[in-house]
Amino acid sequence: MTPPPPSHDTLAGRGLAEAVAYVELQRLESRYADVVTRRAWGELADIVRDDCPIVVDVRHTKFEFTGPTEYGEFIDGAVQRFSVFEFVLLNMVFLIDAQRGVAAARVYMQEIRQNVSDGRRTDAYGVYHDRLERCDDGRWRFARRHYRGFARTAKPRVDTDLDVLELPVIPLEEILGGD
Repeated sequence: MTPPPPSHDTLAGRGLAEAVAYVELQRLESRYADVVTRRAWGELADIVRDDCPIVVDVRHTKFEFTGPTEYGEFIDGAVQRFSVFEFVLLNMVFLIDAQRGVAAARVYMQEIRQNVSDGRRTDAYGVYHDRLERCDDGRWRFARRHYRGFARTAKPRVDTDLDVLELPVIPLEEILGGD
């Protein structure tokens, strides 16, 4: 005998929990963009777990960090060369298991920048693949991040506006399943 289908209340409860988690996760990603744009590195500790592994893969170089302090120091050093730096979220897709308190995200972003050295406007485009977890205090935090750039303003001697790289896509199920 097959069990009865879930009741409407159960489905509605799961849907509501996922919707609430979705809003909380959007807030987390938006807060990260705000922290980076304002260069408020101390605030990363509120949103990035201390044991969070972070990979930053740009062109031919890959950097690896653990936790908000190392990550903030790296980003701070990288953005010092810009008089203008704005981190813009372009799109976010989430796979959420609200009951377990875990989620996977694919976040597309753009950096709008102006060089200190020559005043030239530059842009970078990339994608984050994030694992997010609800902590004991009920707040969501970054538990694992992997960034990869896929386009950036070309050098002045190049005929095209952007150097375009392969768009990396990690399946969200793969991110979510990595307990």
